[in-house]
Amino acid sequence: MINLRSVQPDDIDQLYVISLVTGDAGKNATALHRDGRMIGHIYSVPYAVLSPKTVFVAEDGEGVCGYIAGVFDTVTFEERLEREWWPELRKRYAEPSGDASAWDADQQRSFTIHHPKRAPVALTDPFPAHIHMNLLPRTQGQGIGSALLERWLSNARAHGVKGVHLGANVGNHKGIRFWSSRGFSRLELPLGLTSGNTVWFGQSL
Repeated sequence: MINLRSVQPDDIDQLYVISLVTGDAGKNATALHRDGRMIGHIYSVPYAVLSPKTVFVAEDGEGVCGYIAGVFDTVTFEERLEREWWPELRKRYAEPSGDASAWDADQQRSFTIHHPKRAPVALTDPFPAHIHMNLLPRTQGQGIGSALLERWLSNARAHGVKGVHLGANVGNHKGIRFWSSRGFSRLELPLGLTSGNTVWFGQSL
């Protein structure tokens, strides 16, 4: 039986695990990283720490097996990250230098920590909220992602959120199919605003 609930501080270690084993376009990124917590530092744990009321987890008999993390106001959250989250990580992880094409996965994540990309206004104006969601392989394809998503969207609607966006790696074909089938529309942003590795989606609430 699957239990959906709000995130708790004791869940944070498992958020790091889930982020890592789904961090390579939906596949296991463990072999790519020396530091297995770097993906979670960026995509899941700051939400659980700074905005726990907008993070939900799925729990089965073996423990927490999935999460949906997001915020209702992306711009405000990015400002909080700059004040309250990134400074400590920047002390811990050196900014990489040299030829960026030669950086390994840890160096690429370190660069993101030092130079996080702000969501463009073309996304945040119509879709001010954003989300990240990941499930362990053992729970995929069982409707758990849909249940987590509905829990999060219902919460957002109750708080008057007008729209939500998300980015999916272009290589994550299962994820792209999922979002396309759950009421999200693929967005075409002006050239230069985002990298070619991300497919953007938005849904009006």
